[in-house]
Amino acid sequence: MLVKNWMSKQTVTIDLDQSMQEAMALMKKHAIRMLPVLKKGKLAGIVTDRDLKRASASDATTLEIHELLYLLSKIKVKDIMARDPITVPDDFTVEETAEVLLKNKISGAPVLDASGQVIGVITQSDIFRVLISLTGVGNRGIQFAFLIEDRPGSIKEVADIVREFGGRIASILTSYDNVESGFRKVYIRMHSIDRQKLGQLKDVLRQKARVLYMVDHRLNQREIYSD
Repeated sequence: MLVKNWMSKQTVTIDLDQSMQEAMALMKKHAIRMLPVLKKGKLAGIVTDRDLKRASASDATTLEIHELLYLLSKIKVKDIMARDPITVPDDFTVEETAEVLLKNKISGAPVLDASGQVIGVITQSDIFRVLISLTGVGNRGIQFAFLIEDRPGSIKEVADIVREFGGRIASILTSYDNVESGFRKVYIRMHSIDRQKLGQLKDVLRQKARVLYMVDHRLNQREIYSD
């Protein structure tokens, strides 16, 4: 799950001496909200749609349209860009990147290769795509959440029960957040379950673990037991 496999590789960039008007046109044309700013091919900064709105907002209400367009053509990207932008290397994992974006409260970052060249952009939308792919929610199916003992083999015991009922496991995720010592939460998404046997499956699973919830994405049914 490396950044280089999930980033947007068709990177749209702008030179720091180009105008604010050109930056706005590029963002509109490509439906993006962030532009890496280059100086002689090297990353010099970053400009976002927020930067553009902030730079033009104070004058927009007092100028005629032709005056505003003239102003936008004269303001350079280098005058409004954020310098020393947060970046991520292309060999970062997606979860490391998510941590960087969250910590710095940003929606995306340029991706650099080993030589410092901009080779892509990773955004929150890309992170969401990874989450959907990783969990398998796009293919629907059924997800169970469990609270189980944190010991060797405890996940396998639950997974084996699912397989005994003909279920194909799409993903298994675990977490220790907000769980008392000695336990963990496990989230199993499955397909191909005979829904006529679902009640029996739940009864057998409860003998091995504490079931927190069940969500049937195909039928849009939810049973929340405890948290």
